[in-house]
Amino acid sequence: MNIEKQIQKIISGTAQVTPLEELEKKLKSGKKLKVKLGADPTAPNLHLGHAIVLKKLKQFQDLGHEVIFIIGDFTARIGDPTGKSKTRPALSIKEIQSNTASYFEQVGKILDTSRLTVTYNSSWFSSMNLDDFIKLTSRVTIAQILDREDFKQRLTDKTPIAMHETFYPVLQGYDSVMLQADVELGGTDQTFNLFFGRHLQEQFNQESQVIITMPILEGISGTQKMSKSLGNEIGLAESPDQAFGKLMSLSDKRMWHYMHLLLETTQHEISIFQERVASGTTHPMALKKQMAHDIVALFWSKEEAQRAEKQFEEIFQKKDYSHAQEFSLPGNTPNPIWIVELLNILGVTQNSSQAKRLIEGKAIMIDDQIIAEFKAEISWKPGTIIKAGKHTIFKLI
Repeated sequence: MNIEKQIQKIISGTAQVTPLEELEKKLKSGKKLKVKLGADPTAPNLHLGHAIVLKKLKQFQDLGHEVIFIIGDFTARIGDPTGKSKTRPALSIKEIQSNTASYFEQVGKILDTSRLTVTYNSSWFSSMNLDDFIKLTSRVTIAQILDREDFKQRLTDKTPIAMHETFYPVLQGYDSVMLQADVELGGTDQTFNLFFGRHLQEQFNQESQVIITMPILEGISGTQKMSKSLGNEIGLAESPDQAFGKLMSLSDKRMWHYMHLLLETTQHEISIFQERVASGTTHPMALKKQMAHDIVALFWSKEEAQRAEKQFEEIFQKKDYSHAQEFSLPGNTPNPIWIVELLNILGVTQNSSQAKRLIEGKAIMIDDQIIAEFKAEISWKPGTIIKAGKHTIFKLI
């Protein structure tokens, strides 16, 4: 593939490539580029929001470049303050190790793991002494750190900013120095951190990395970005049935966004679909089922997509709950059980705040009865049907 076609392939679907002329120069050099993507294991699962960036990384793999997936097992102890209105709680090393365990398998859904370099930033930060750290931070000014929008807002709101949070962009940027990255990818919300990598590389007399940012995928509910902490994600480690059901729960408006970002459906094609829906020649449900099928086929398999679609039709269109996802509660599960604890065991929610949002939204039903009380105690038995939202159903066995 000639350079012009490579550039067009790379910039397709991106939010921004900065500076574009530097990317062209690096590609024309003919050298194998080091292309970096980092992820902090603050939760055990990657999701479809990560998949957008991973797909772009796969393009670099296919073009023969070295793709480096860096697991921020050290920076996860701080927690990226991006978009946060308050200091994040610190994770323990044990929690980080547990969350990291399944990352490689999940990344393998998209990347060729046989051609993937995986590294951990603890390998250099854990051996850094105080003298090294002071020398590193001396290359950055307070004004540069406080220029990020979320810090500005917290100062305006008189919300505390912990000192360790201000180190995060410096540490992420230093990853690029250690790897001598040529290109770094991330979501648009990571722009500030990514540019810190360029700044520090300049400070260490390295050639600066090119920054490629990808659009943010909205979660399945609301307009906030997909996030495990918000409980609005579709995890790459979830079953294809769960993923299909969650995709079917999308609003018609959000469906177009998913088609464009995950399936690379062009805006022209989407406009044609929208015209067909508006004229009544195509039902949005049919388009949504096709979208859900194609996304599950892309990130799981065609066979699993077909099974998930069939199961969805049996359960949600024919109301045949014999096809519902079966779940066996642990032997020590109390009976009755607090609804929040039940939802957490099922994996529907991760904490009480997520459960509360679902309950207050009247999204939880037990044997077709809406659970409206946060403190509700649920009596259960084999055959109990639990609905969480429109398209997640469990049958206890």
